[in-house]
Amino acid sequence: MPFQKVTPDRLSAAVTRQIEKLILRGILRPGERLPAERDLAERLGVSRPSLREALARLQDKGLLSARAGSGIYVADVLGNAFSDALIGLFSEHDEAVFDYIAFRRDLEGLAAERAARLASDTDLEVVNAIFSKMEAAHRSNDPGNEARLDAEFHMAIIEASHNVVMLHMMRSMFQLLRQGVFYNRQVMFKQHTTRGALLDQHRAINTALQDRDAPAARAAIERHLDYVERALGDQQKAERHEAIARQRLEHEKSR
Repeated sequence: MPFQKVTPDRLSAAVTRQIEKLILRGILRPGERLPAERDLAERLGVSRPSLREALARLQDKGLLSARAGSGIYVADVLGNAFSDALIGLFSEHDEAVFDYIAFRRDLEGLAAERAARLASDTDLEVVNAIFSKMEAAHRSNDPGNEARLDAEFHMAIIEASHNVVMLHMMRSMFQLLRQGVFYNRQVMFKQHTTRGALLDQHRAINTALQDRDAPAARAAIERHLDYVERALGDQQKAERHEAIARQRLEHEKSR
């Protein structure tokens, strides 16, 4: 007979592959804590020694990290997408901001088009649920929460496109955005009218996705990021004008 006993080593390899797939698919996210060892072993249906062996392999691969007295976490592998030197250049030169927006326009337009065609009904429920939270944050006049949900909305669309390379690339880009490398997202929310316009744009994106209208979803993403580009350009211009005006005022007072 061709059957062989399943050894603990094979069990640990199966656990390793399962956790790797969860990380690859973006289900387990950087910084996320894994369940306690006993709980995780029960969920996976393996012994604790087999689980420990799998976790050790994943730590050796740099996919998990242990924190003393805290547990096992998904490693922050996204920070390796760009060198510190390149991140420094991004943050110091304005042209990187607009190249970043152009990059997002192209990639997210494609992701929205794919999501409209390929997303499951559950994927689209996630997108719609986040948009509902954006509407609630807008009504409560909470720009900080609105900005956080804005990023989650865009990432949900990328996740719904079911392309793991695009997922990890864009998650890395959004991590730099959250760190303020490209621009401070809350700049976009300085004026009430801007916040309203952005919400309307996200509504148009969501509507196109829920209708599974791929061309409309891509066009809505592109219109939104064109608007972001103009708004940031206007904000930078206003800041330059204000700096000049302050110089003039200082000079006038000193005369």
